[in-house]
Amino acid sequence: MTVPASWQVVDLAAQPGACVRFDRPTVYLGHPGDQASCPTNLAGRTAALIIEPLDAVATSRLTAQTAVTAPGAAVAGSAVSHDDAIQVAVRGAGVLVTAAHNPDTEDAVRRILASASLTRDARPAADSLLTRTAQTAAAPLAAAGPQPGTYTGKGFDTCAAPSQSTMNTWRNSSPYRAVGIYISGGSRSCSQPNLTANWVTNQTSNGWRLIPIELGRQAPCGTRQPKMSADATTARSQGVTAANSAVSAAQALGIPAGSAIYNDIEQYPSNASCKHAVLSFLSGWTQQLHARGYLSGMYSSGSSGITDVCGAYDDPAYTRLDHLWIAWWNGVANTDGGPYCNAAYYANHQRLHQYAGDVRETWGGVQINIDRNYLDVSTSVTEPPPTSWSAVVDNTTPGGFTASANWGTSAFSAQRHGADYRFADPVAASDPAWFRVNIPATASYEVSVWYPASTGYNEATPFIVATTGGNQTVTVNQRVNGGQWVSLGVFSMAAGDGDKVGVSRWTTGTGYVIADAVRFTRV
Repeated sequence: MTVPASWQVVDLAAQPGACVRFDRPTVYLGHPGDQASCPTNLAGRTAALIIEPLDAVATSRLTAQTAVTAPGAAVAGSAVSHDDAIQVAVRGAGVLVTAAHNPDTEDAVRRILASASLTRDARPAADSLLTRTAQTAAAPLAAAGPQPGTYTGKGFDTCAAPSQSTMNTWRNSSPYRAVGIYISGGSRSCSQPNLTANWVTNQTSNGWRLIPIELGRQAPCGTRQPKMSADATTARSQGVTAANSAVSAAQALGIPAGSAIYNDIEQYPSNASCKHAVLSFLSGWTQQLHARGYLSGMYSSGSSGITDVCGAYDDPAYTRLDHLWIAWWNGVANTDGGPYCNAAYYANHQRLHQYAGDVRETWGGVQINIDRNYLDVSTSVTEPPPTSWSAVVDNTTPGGFTASANWGTSAFSAQRHGADYRFADPVAASDPAWFRVNIPATASYEVSVWYPASTGYNEATPFIVATTGGNQTVTVNQRVNGGQWVSLGVFSMAAGDGDKVGVSRWTTGTGYVIADAVRFTRV
């Protein structure tokens, strides 16, 4: 394959101790080592490729998102990006290619992958390797209970999960019994060759407590990419998406429900609008983790994210986190938040404190670059969940749907919800169909819509959501994802009876717009 001349090339066979990092454009050839030399203070990702033999070592890291090429092909057209990385098993050349990127570099990375071809020296991988891996991946091993569980004591975090031998040595020699691991997020800077379900099982069986971390969207006023939206409603929806991604990663690693997952939001120069976006993002994050059975945590610097979260501790506009991870490098191993967080907040075994950063420590002759932490946590202590409530309004619900005579009725599609659905031609005029519901309390609600899909339906149907901050419009492609609930996001909605979601005909798309059913769920 052809890469830009400015990219570095690192032969991992010649440099087995090299850190496989994604913050600078590089091609890595061979299997990543134990990654003990990776710095802790890398800033996000640009683009990088790992090209390694498709053997038993590499196939242990294949996932459901890995694209597998057809025999004789060098490119998999079905390759999808997951957590800002594309993974392709090139069976005809016997190599596994992992292409890390950020939103701005994905197109460039895909062009590089598209330039690949097989040479006459290519040697195919054995199909049995791929078959065996798929069977193994279908039943991931499990951690020894929710993580990090109930624990008071020292822990460390590092950019890449250490090798098994390193973990064994540090278990026997160091004062640490908890380790932070980056399980998900498109802003992670290091390769994670060691982080598998088997690794998770081994560590928790050996007495390690795990601190699962999502490192993804960052504050809109900060410098790191990718950023969350400055619009609070959109940021809240992005928090929901991040939670779903983190839960998927946790489940794939065998980290069970009841565990806490910590969203890493690096330092940012806070202001009122930025604070509102961050707290809205974390509200969506927390609500969705609770809906999926997990606890929510957040890591940030004391002077930015911690100050903002603790300042809003009693603010009903935001959903409170379960755990708080305070980055304050004062060198003191306790859970004090100093000037950044009132000691009465998150006081019930809900705190972690990163008290020193980017240090090298050697235990049992093995050195790692780490950040030092002190924990006083419990995953059995939670805030009471909000009263659950959900309602479905169909186009046939009495008193729940209104539309003009321009909207027809059809039962043609088997993907419909209920007996039938409504349809109308697009028009440059205001003629929405409205779904009406009685909201029990002003709070946050996930709004999902149901519609049959067809190539003849509209690819840009506007759904209007009546929020406490005014109407918000979300565009949906009704040619795909039919016959299922499709989330529009999480919105703050006012209590009371009224029109809450409309389906507009005013669109630049072509084909019928469809109004079938809407679901409201308090989160």
